[in-house]
Amino acid sequence: MEIIHVMNTARSAVIEIKDGGRYETKKPYRVLVNGEEKLTAEKTIVSLYDLKPDTEYNVEVWDGPEKAGSLTFRTDYEFVTLDVRRFGEKGDGEQDDTHHIQAAILACPEHSRVLIPAGTYRITSLFLKSHTRIELAKGAELKAFTEPEKFPVLPGWIESYDETDGYNLGSWEGNPLNIYTGIICGVNVEDVVIYGQGTVNGNASKEDWWKPSRQYKEVFRPRLFFVNNCRGITLAGIKVCNSPSWTLHPYFSEDVKFIDLFVSNPADSPNTDGCDPESCKNVDILGVHFSVGDDCIAVKSGKIYMGRKYKTPSENLRIRQCLMEDGHGAVTLGSEMAGGILNLTVEDCIFRYTDRGLRIKTRRGRGKDAILDGITFRNLDLDHVMTPLVANAFYFCDPDGRTPYVQSRELYPVDDRTPSIKKMVFEDLECKNCHVAAAFFDGLPEQKIEEIVMKNITFHYAENPKEGVPAMSETVPSSTKRGLFARNVKKLTLENVKIEGQSGEAYELIGVDELVQRSDS
Repeated sequence: MEIIHVMNTARSAVIEIKDGGRYETKKPYRVLVNGEEKLTAEKTIVSLYDLKPDTEYNVEVWDGPEKAGSLTFRTDYEFVTLDVRRFGEKGDGEQDDTHHIQAAILACPEHSRVLIPAGTYRITSLFLKSHTRIELAKGAELKAFTEPEKFPVLPGWIESYDETDGYNLGSWEGNPLNIYTGIICGVNVEDVVIYGQGTVNGNASKEDWWKPSRQYKEVFRPRLFFVNNCRGITLAGIKVCNSPSWTLHPYFSEDVKFIDLFVSNPADSPNTDGCDPESCKNVDILGVHFSVGDDCIAVKSGKIYMGRKYKTPSENLRIRQCLMEDGHGAVTLGSEMAGGILNLTVEDCIFRYTDRGLRIKTRRGRGKDAILDGITFRNLDLDHVMTPLVANAFYFCDPDGRTPYVQSRELYPVDDRTPSIKKMVFEDLECKNCHVAAAFFDGLPEQKIEEIVMKNITFHYAENPKEGVPAMSETVPSSTKRGLFARNVKKLTLENVKIEGQSGEAYELIGVDELVQRSDS
């Protein structure tokens, strides 16, 4: 069995136990650090704490009486620790501790740590500084205020002096709009790690940020974590919960990592996506447990204006060893994706009780740069997912979403407004207890989905399935136990694909130019 060193700081480390499990190990293992038993591992991604700086550690993973694997690493150098209690913090759950923690962050030199010990710290927004390590110790909770007037505002667009360009700070659903600053916020910073066993609690509820009657027209709800034009940002180990809106939102950023997190928002909380990389490059999401009120992961690249102006796709995204529960989509692409999404790999994950597994949302009007390509899903376990695989080119979002231009199945001219879906690969998927449909692929007649490859996939249906629509577009009927639907696809490869227990035909193929079908049986 292989043991992989994922990352470390001066005080912590993360390892991966590769025993063939998906998110959870196939059995419990004992983990020893320098010969001392530290914990029992039941997840593939394991965090270690209370380490000493600049020290060599040997980690052994034991399967009963047998050593299954080991590795050696050295922790980082640390100059000083800045304990926030020395900056006036009380951590009593009443005092506004924002300025005290911010002072510690700003005062922190390179190769050093800001320590937030056990306690409840009331805050509004904390701004990150480059080359900083922040540890939330076990029992530490950053608990946000919920009064809008306490939060600064990030302007959506500030026009340049010569009126030829501008500076974009805030963003809401793919547009440069004013938003309240994130509870954890970074702008133009690099090399930051936030880690530990503590919690960042957005503290949102239906009495404040989620209140149905509350309207945000001039300034929109804050994110729990928002970084804009940043590089080398890592969140590891912590719990984040009760976000006012999207939970983790990296924006025009590179080299971002989310590792061994628990992202938790109530199932009925509005727009509380788990993680929304937007126009980002090199993003790793590893060992994260999502349970949220909207999409677990939603990859984006701007609505029409931002996508066309900057033409910055989200690219090179790797999602591994994650558990996704109770979201609308486990992994969603769009609908704000005018800059495109390239090279996305999802593997060794569990999708459980989500509305959809893969969910592609696009439409006419997103533009010629709205290209989806290099999408790969492999080695996944899907259980009670309403419709496991969906690609919808007629998503009825925005004020014009139900107009004939967006919704018509007639052939329209290909022009600068036309998006495209290129190659998608799905292999080694076990889809149990499906409800609505096995898969639903609906491409544009004038710009067909170029290629779909499906290998070694089984679909089984729930005994008492719930009814629903597989894709949010006009003319798509509600159904249960529907098979695989594919319309307007240039090439469809089905290799060892089994659909069992469906109502009606297993396959509904319309406008599929080339079908390649193989079976080992």
